[in-house]
Amino acid sequence: MKTDFNFPGKYLMGPVVFRPSFNEQSEDINANQAWSLFFTGGQEDKALGFNTEAGRFFTNLLMAIAVTGIIYSLFFSSNIG
Repeated sequence: MKTDFNFPGKYLMGPVVFRPSFNEQSEDINANQAWSLFFTGGQEDKALGFNTEAGRFFTNLLMAIAVTGIIYSLFFSSNIG
């Protein structure tokens, strides 16, 4: 049995963002890859799979938390005192 798997051992345990195959690409990463890298500490870019809904969910959740914090601070900062 012949395999085409010839992955150097020094890149096997390192973060995916420092692997040459990840950096050789000049294409943009999608939201799933970005959130996967964030949640795994740069170890894996396909942890959330290939469905784009998970990436959109986490992006929208982060934006909702930021907007909620801004609205909360605008309405309730004037009532303190």
